[in-house]
Amino acid sequence: MIHVPGGKINIRGTEVEVKPFYIMETEVTWNLYDIYYLRLDMTDDQRAANHDASLRPSRPYGAVDRGFGHNGYPAIGMAGHAAGVFAEWLTGKMSHPYRIPTEAEWEFAARANVEVPVALAEYAVFWDNSDDKTAPVKGKKPNAWGIYDTLGNASEWAVGLDGVLTTCGGNFLTEGSKLSPSFREPYTVKWQERDPQQPKSKWWLSDGPQVGLRLVFSAE
Repeated sequence: MIHVPGGKINIRGTEVEVKPFYIMETEVTWNLYDIYYLRLDMTDDQRAANHDASLRPSRPYGAVDRGFGHNGYPAIGMAGHAAGVFAEWLTGKMSHPYRIPTEAEWEFAARANVEVPVALAEYAVFWDNSDDKTAPVKGKKPNAWGIYDTLGNASEWAVGLDGVLTTCGGNFLTEGSKLSPSFREPYTVKWQERDPQQPKSKWWLSDGPQVGLRLVFSAE
């Protein structure tokens, strides 16, 4: 976890006070998310009894990592509900109350009090250099505070100023000209277009391979 000092940031014309917090050094990887969604922290008997079923994702359709890569790659395709429940699960396993960051916290950490780097390809995986897939975390340079992949690779869930979840930072499909800490993409039904369920799954985005997650906890 990386400590982020407090400060102020302007989000679309609104000045927001950000209190000190800790943020994950990288996006959540499959190495961690597998433990959660595959129930690897349970005994065989607990899995057989479908223990904790309401707090664990159903199995996704097809390859969960889309064939991009697994070990060391960012976990992708989780719906906003799944991201929130995952944070609750991790809180129960650790000594800190993990949560989805606010968009002000996320952008404050991503900016790290410096300008967006000119040599984007040294810091980010995006449309120009991604080969249409995510890449292992820590494959590019970190920002000034030592946080990796805030721009590109996988977009990351955050709680917007209006309390509605959105995604931040762009991803491997985002054009370099659009990539910045202020870039947002709110949820759209297109991210679940091929999901046959009605209502759509609250756990997986059938058409959202660009969406990932990074968690925080407060420093106070």
